[in-house]
Amino acid sequence: MEQFLLDLSRDAMMTTLKVSMPVMLIGLAVGLVVSIIQATTQIQEQSLHFVPKILAMMVSMLLLGSWMLTMMKEFTLRIFNGMLTFIGL
Repeated sequence: MEQFLLDLSRDAMMTTLKVSMPVMLIGLAVGLVVSIIQATTQIQEQSLHFVPKILAMMVSMLLLGSWMLTMMKEFTLRIFNGMLTFIGL
């Protein structure tokens, strides 16, 4: 029982990382580029920092959405199969 719960927790954390990491890395990269542009041009507008990052993250979610849903669907199926195995069916 304990091993099942530990495996389930580990699988949940790994799935969360796999699904969220591409979007977060794209947001980080766009934020870094915008910060470098702001530093070189000395424009300190706060909205200039957030708008491109939000747009890039939304576009990446649109492009990677089917992959993300597939990963989450597979995780859900693993949970249900694990529960069936756990209760002995």
